[in-house]
Order: sequence, then structure tokens, then C-alpha cells
Amino acid sequence: MNLPILGETKFLDPLVTAKGERRAKVSLKHLETLWFNTGTLCNITCQNCYIESSPKNDRLIYLTLAEVTGYLDEVRTDSYPVKLIGFTGGEPFMNKDFIPILTETLDRGFETLVLTNAMRPMMRYQRQLRTLHAAHGRLLRFRVSLDDHHAAIHDKERGQGSFAKAMDGLRFLSREGFQLEIAGRRLGNEDEVAARAGYRELFLREDIAVDCDDPVQLVIFPEMIPDANPPEITEACWGILHKDPDDVMCATARMVVKRKGADAPAVVACTLIAYDERFELGRTLKQANVAVPLNHRYCATFCVLGGAACGVKKM
Repeated sequence: MNLPILGETKFLDPLVTAKGERRAKVSLKHLETLWFNTGTLCNITCQNCYIESSPKNDRLIYLTLAEVTGYLDEVRTDSYPVKLIGFTGGEPFMNKDFIPILTETLDRGFETLVLTNAMRPMMRYQRQLRTLHAAHGRLLRFRVSLDDHHAAIHDKERGQGSFAKAMDGLRFLSREGFQLEIAGRRLGNEDEVAARAGYRELFLREDIAVDCDDPVQLVIFPEMIPDANPPEITEACWGILHKDPDDVMCATARMVVKRKGADAPAVVACTLIAYDERFELGRTLKQANVAVPLNHRYCATFCVLGGAACGVKKM
């Protein structure tokens, strides 16, 4: 569990902060985005992966086609206004059921976003992906992790040669006409304007179709530091920060995970806090329709103060 560090009193009580102020919470306004963590196994190990994915981490085990289909059925039966189905990991293409899962999701007409490193696990399925693209076109989007536009910085995070392999995947996706997005990170010393300019130069040189001025096509995420010490978010913070709780990710999204040793998947508050069982909301989407107290440091650093969100692009 991602609990606060030893001796820390912040982020513990779901109702009040360490200073005794009423903690902010976020109600589910509309379930617009449903994420599935297909499993935390990954083909690489990154230095600062927020979910600690690696070739050995199976704390979240592979979801099956039947399990994903059950939640898609619940969306239909209970008429949830889901606009987007997202898949994350680990590396989703490590899951042997992923192509059938992707096919089922697209066949039901959902806009679908796949988070991938675009390396060998994805490239094994070029033929199947071409078939899906021919059948479903713009419903299918890929968001590829490219931590920096400099190969050396990306490889320092993800391993020697990973930048070149990711670029091979990006060239394939762009050449085949897939809807393509990039997930960058604030790892270097550049400001966002300079970073976007660097990515723009890279993609022009490599003939990769990404609009680097579009905040959806190129998302540059703030870092999520496990031992960061941000301020707690109180009810008063919404007014102080001029923030609307409806803009926070857990106001419109939930994620399905399956823990190692569990007999069934569970629904958690968001994509960022997969291991902390305080954010496990139930087995069904109906059970997960509850307010989420912001008693995790990622709630502060990433969503509220960082101003980031995984984002739904309107069709």
C-alpha cells in the first residue's frame, strides 16, 4: 500500500487533515472514462515508474476478456455515460487477452485509448492492429510514453536503446494513420514551451504526425514523487486555488484492477493510486459511485496542484 512515510501524520484521515481542517473530497459527477489496468507486468523497468511496472511486478495481475466484458456489460445495462475506455499497465500488449479485449471494446463502439511504450510487445501485433484500424478508424487512439525528446534522457529513465525502439513503434503508428498522442514528462530543465519545441523538431525530422501545440496530442505530465511532501487539500483550497472539483480526474473516471491473489477485479478511484486499498471502492461500478477523499499525496501533486489529468478528447 502507498501509505505515508513512517511518522507522518498527513494524508491519513479521510475526513480531516493533520491540521484538523476538513479534507477536500470529490464526488463522481459522471462516469465518462473507464480505465482498465491490464496488469503491471512490463517489458522494461523505468527508474521512476509511479506504478513500479517491471518484468517481475505482478501485484496487479492480467485482466481477462471475460472480466473486462463484465464491466462493459455493466456500462450498457446501467446506462453510464462512458465516452472513453482506457487501457494502461504495465504494458497492455503483454497481456495475451489484450487483442481480444481491444476488439470487443471497439466492436461495442467505444472510443478507446491505449497507453503503451510502443516497443516490441506492441510491434508483435502489427497485423492485428492494422485490421482493427481498418474496421474502427478514429475510435482507436494510442498514447505512447516518450519521456523526453532527447534520446539520452529517455534512455536514462527507461534503459539503453529504448528511445530508438519507441521511435520505431511511433513511426509504425504514424505511417499506418493511427490516432497518435505522446506522453512526455518534466524530467529535464526545460520549460514547457521549450519542451514542446523540442518534440516538434523531433517529429518533423522523423515524419511523425503529432501536433505538439495540442495539449491532448502532446501531454507533458508533472512528476509524481513518492516521498514528496505537498500540502494537503482542504475544502477551502477550491476557492483559494480557483479550482473546480469537477475538473479533478476522479470526478469523471474510475479504474478496474485485479490484485494478485484476489478472486475478482475491483474498482479504484483513479489510475494513479492502484495499490493503496483505501482507494478501492467496490467490485462494481455502482458500488464505486461514491465521493473520494483526497488523502493521498498524488491527489495534491498531480491532480490539484499539478493541474494534470489523463484527459478525454471529444470526438
